[in-house]
Amino acid sequence: MAKALVFIDNPGGALKKSSLELLTIARSLGESAVAFNGELNDDVAASIAAHGAAAIYRPSATDLDGYLVAPKAAYLAAAVAASGADTVLLENSADGKEIAARLGVKLNAGVITDVVGVDADGTAHKSVLAGAYTTTAKARTAVAVLTVKPNSVDVAEAPAAGAPETVTVEVPADAAATAARITARSERPATGRPELTEARVVVAGGRGVDGDFGPVEALADALGGAVGASRAATDAGWIGHDYQVGQTGKTVSPQLYISAGISGAIQQKAGMQTSKVIVAINKDAESPVFEIADFGIIGDLFKVLPQATEEIKKRKG
Repeated sequence: MAKALVFIDNPGGALKKSSLELLTIARSLGESAVAFNGELNDDVAASIAAHGAAAIYRPSATDLDGYLVAPKAAYLAAAVAASGADTVLLENSADGKEIAARLGVKLNAGVITDVVGVDADGTAHKSVLAGAYTTTAKARTAVAVLTVKPNSVDVAEAPAAGAPETVTVEVPADAAATAARITARSERPATGRPELTEARVVVAGGRGVDGDFGPVEALADALGGAVGASRAATDAGWIGHDYQVGQTGKTVSPQLYISAGISGAIQQKAGMQTSKVIVAINKDAESPVFEIADFGIIGDLFKVLPQATEEIKKRKG
């Protein structure tokens, strides 16, 4: 039977939706297990069990977070050897893709990034060319390493889940991997909004907001969504770079993506084109964003967004 290993890194008090998606995919491939890093509380352990994992692998080292990603790649390689996994699933984040690349080198494994779906036989559906096309690919190596975009599959619990066994994996010592140490961290202020890459609704603003993200944030809050931005807006200092969506920013794949005052250049498309429904708002009827939008509104975002926010609030009572 095929075996899939899901890497879950520091989920905190509850598993993220993207991790539950990976567990759902893993179970469709065969027997599934988790390579876990961080504090494993009862709620997280119960959630992992409910999604069908047969085993939870833990690193012997407790300081993996004190370094860059190299020690985590070494731990994951050891977990693959211990579990006998032939497929490894990671989040399609910056860290996830770097760990995947390092793991591919360590295991001589095929690496496929930007995955938006996985068939039962391990064939991956991959978003390419700024999301303009979806291709299929399958690694011919003994182990395949896949990084999966969030919001790619519907989460489903296992029909009959048992308690997974916990296995400690020895992390090999590697002086090169621990040469650079993280000396400080700072918490990002909580906004009460969902994490950008996991949100089901994203409202993004661009150059057209002219420095005022108020209407964008108000609509995002009314919809229970996240706020995004184009590179032009982040480069101008109107909002932090953590909010940037695009080729050099974050990749999102929400159920609903609302683009306000964004031209829709190829760099922006690369980060949001796999969204299920795209609504574009722009004063310029010739803006490229309308080429990929499911619905387009030619108008001033400072009039359209407040009206939409007010109507949503009315309907919500």
